[in-house]
Formats: sequence, structure tokens, C-alpha cells
Amino acid sequence: MAAREPWNLKSGSAALVKNGKTILSGIDPAGRAEKVVDSISIRARTLYFCPSVLFGYGLSRLLSRLEGVSSSAVLCVESDPEMFELSKKNIDPSITDNIKLHITDVCNADMLADVVRDKWGARAFRRIEAVRLTGGWQLSPDLYDSLYDSLRRGIAADWSNALTLTKLGRLYIRNALRNLAGLSRFFPLSDLSFGAANVLVLGAGPSLDETLDALLRHFPGMSGSDERPFRIVCVDTCLGALKERGITPDLAVILESQHWNLPDFFGCKGWKVKAAADLSCFPASARTLGGAGYLFMTPWTTLNIFNRLREKGFLLVIVQPLGSVGLTALDIARRISQGCVICAGLDFSFTADKYHCKGAPGHLSRLNRQSRFRGILSTEAYNSHSFSASSKSGIPVYSSPVMRHYLDIFKQEFQSDPRLYDIEGTGLSLGLKTLTMSEAMSVLRKNDARATGNDKQPENERNRFSRGGKNELASFYKEEISRLVKLRDMLTGGIDADEFGLSLLVDECDYLWAHFPDYTGGRPSDLSDVSFLKRIRAEIDPMIRLLENSLKTAEDRQYDQN
Repeated sequence: MAAREPWNLKSGSAALVKNGKTILSGIDPAGRAEKVVDSISIRARTLYFCPSVLFGYGLSRLLSRLEGVSSSAVLCVESDPEMFELSKKNIDPSITDNIKLHITDVCNADMLADVVRDKWGARAFRRIEAVRLTGGWQLSPDLYDSLYDSLRRGIAADWSNALTLTKLGRLYIRNALRNLAGLSRFFPLSDLSFGAANVLVLGAGPSLDETLDALLRHFPGMSGSDERPFRIVCVDTCLGALKERGITPDLAVILESQHWNLPDFFGCKGWKVKAAADLSCFPASARTLGGAGYLFMTPWTTLNIFNRLREKGFLLVIVQPLGSVGLTALDIARRISQGCVICAGLDFSFTADKYHCKGAPGHLSRLNRQSRFRGILSTEAYNSHSFSASSKSGIPVYSSPVMRHYLDIFKQEFQSDPRLYDIEGTGLSLGLKTLTMSEAMSVLRKNDARATGNDKQPENERNRFSRGGKNELASFYKEEISRLVKLRDMLTGGIDADEFGLSLLVDECDYLWAHFPDYTGGRPSDLSDVSFLKRIRAEIDPMIRLLENSLKTAEDRQYDQN
């Protein structure tokens, strides 16, 4: 490093240079940094991202401007170890001790997001703004840009998740408690394995039609899973398209918590297709298919009731929440197979005449509504939120911000996995190696002696979750009912309530209030907020009735098994 000592870096001194980059100007670097601070707008709930602050010039001015804005803060990140040490030694403690400031050398995106949450809490900020006080960012511009972008996307995702939890959090826990009553019908997802078989993961995008037609050409007479040298994992939306063509998938993934996906199962009742069902999925969906059921859980937030389930022995396989059934199906396929995984129909786009593949409920509905006054062209293509895009094959298609968001998640989670492949077509590029249709069929044709796995479960082994004891599920429901009754009595004056006991019960029953707009994401309960307690009271009686009905269902099914 060609430079004078830090304390000589004043107006008129030599510039600080490293790796050929000017890190600090030789002409009043402190004044320059303060001008940058004076030029930015100060807004509430904003995280100011400062890469490579070195000696902290401008930080005092920035913190001074933030004094009247209690909800904003400053995050300083340094990727260079030598410069980080200089920062620790030379920045005044009166600055570093400020609760609005944090200086770190953590440069992993996920770990940095955890640092922000640990320091200031979940969803403390609504936006992020970059403030470059020195030229140090030039040493690792791509790294700092990626960290900034990751934090920006993380903040947006946190708020999106909070809105989803506000809208659907109550439904998630109600579905989960109902599905638990039928736990004896399911195997844990960990019991399912396809060995080293290659897997074809099917979404319901328009390009799926070409893949299904190619399957019928290349594998005639192999519609059943017993005859195929590969396995098929599909999303529930494309079940109709597969049944229409006589193709039986090896596993269907069910994620939707609302009733909107029921048309996906029209004509499929009793079809011997294995299903991987999320604990919080719509209960009727999980009961439709006639094959073995495998249960997993995508935790929508952190709840104490999950810990109690684990203590009872009902430890479900945890699958990371990805927001999309297609992404979840791909994640599950990676878990249960050691072979190659090929994606098809995961388009994140649509065409003017098709939003989903032929045979999917949406496409059938559009065909049924077609008349002299209503055409088959997709109105979504002309929606104000839709935009034109180019597919991986260069064909013009349409997409939307929501689809782009899921595509970004896909790339973040799966792009680096060398086992994953995509098939050419009208979908957007997934960032994976793209195979031609003939190459994909060639990969699927390859068999492996280890490919069989243990996906054929004996039909008489139906109660894998009973290892916690026959009465553990009933005991769980009774304890939850007792807990809620006691909480209700405390809130209504039926029994004396000390502050500690009430606080303990409120926290144990956090599924009653985790979806409240002002408490989503795990904000600690506030017993001084009377409106909060009144809202909890309104949630208790419906939840008790649901638990009582679920308990009766569980006991009836246990009696039938015996």
C-alpha cells in the first residue's frame, strides 16, 4: 500500500492508493465524504449501506443527520482484511458505539442478512441506499454490488413474506392442525428414495406440451412408472395434462393452502399416484390421490407449537419455503434422487395463446369459455403488469414481475447445482445447462443398477408416524386445548393471571397472533397492548373448536386402524 500514515491524511497530503485504485483523495478526504453525506436524502426505515469506510470520514455527519430518524441505521462493510483493521483502530469509539451504526467484515450475503436482523431486528427497514464515502469500494465493486442487491432483495422478500403471513397465516396453522389429524395416512418424506434414478421434474408451463409429446414418442408403452428407467416428479397443476396423455407420475407435489388448486385433481380421485403434501396444504387436496402420501413441512414462520410437535415425535422433513410449488418440487427431487434432474415446464413465462400447458385446469377453462365473443388468446399477455421477454430458445414470450421474482429465487437456490439441467423451449433461461429435446430423452433413457431406490412402500405399513406412541397425537391435541382454555380464562378473569404466567401462555400460543399485521415475523408479544390481548381472545374459541374436531378425527382414524 503506497500511502502515508493515516494521521497524515489531511488536506494537501498524498492520496491513499492500493492496487492502483485511489482509495482516499489527497485533497480533504473528510470534507469530500461530508459533502456526499449532505447530498443524500434522509428517510425513515432506511438502511444506509456504506462500503469500505476506512477511517470513518463522513460517518459522524451521517449519524448526526439520522438523530431525528430513530428507524434508520448505517451498515458499513469492509472486504479487505488490512483495511478493516485500519477501520477498527482509527474510527473514534464515539462513532462505533452508536447503536445506529455497525461495522463488519462479513461478506457472505446470507450471513450479512443475519447480521442486520440480529442487530436491528426483522423488517426494521423498508429500503436500502448505498452511500460511498471513500473509493475503497473500487477494490471489490462486484462484491459490494452483490451484497447491496442481496440485502435489497432480502428486505423486499421479508416484507412480501410478512404480507403473505398476514393474509394466510391463520389458514396455514388451521390446515396444519387438520392435516395432523390424518397423520396416520402418511409416511415421512424421508422414507421416499429414488436411488440413483434420473428424475424429470414437470411444471405446468406452456413448454410442457412439447416435452410430454416427446416422452410418448421416445418411450412408447412406458406410461407407468414400473416400465420407465427414470422417475417423474410433477406439480399438482399438471396432473390433468399427464392423465390426459396416459402418463402416471411417480410423485405429485402439493403445496397450495387455499382451495384454488382443487380443479387440479378433477378426474384424478383414486388415481394411484404418490403425493408429497405440505403440512399446511389444503386438506382436501392431500386426500384426493389414491397412492401413498408423504408429508413434509415448509415452516411459514417460527412458532413454539413446532417445537412441541417435535417433542411428541412428529418431526417432519423440513423443506425450505420457496413460494412456488415448481421450486419445491425441484428441491424435493434433489433430496430423493442421486441422479440427474431435468426441468421441464418451469417456464416463468407464457405465450399469447397459453398460460399453462394443454390439459391444465386454466387451459381447459379457457377452452370451455371460448365463444364468438370470447377468444382463446391469453388476456394476461395484455395485462398492465405483463411485459415481453425472450425465451432461452429466442422465441418471444411474456412474463410478469411475480414470475421474475420466482425466477430470481430459482437461480439463487439451484443455479450452482451441476446435477440440474433444463430443456430448450419457450421458457425463460434458468441459468442451467440447456439440453435439446433429443439430448434430454437420451439422458432419461440411461438406467442405473442403483436406480430403483425404496419408493415402493408396502400398503400395510401405513402408520410410520406412530413411533411416538399411539396416543401421542391425541395427547398433543388435548394439551393444546387445555393451554387455550387456560389462556381464555386468564383473559376473561375466570382465573387469576399473574404477568409471568400470562406472558408464558401468550408466547406458547403464538400461532394465535403470529399473523397479526403488527406482529408478523416473530415480534415479541406486548402484554401492555390491550388491543393485542383482545385480538388474541377473539382467536381462541374458533381454534379450540378446530382442535376438538381434529382430536375427534384423529381418534376415529386410530380406532379404524385398530
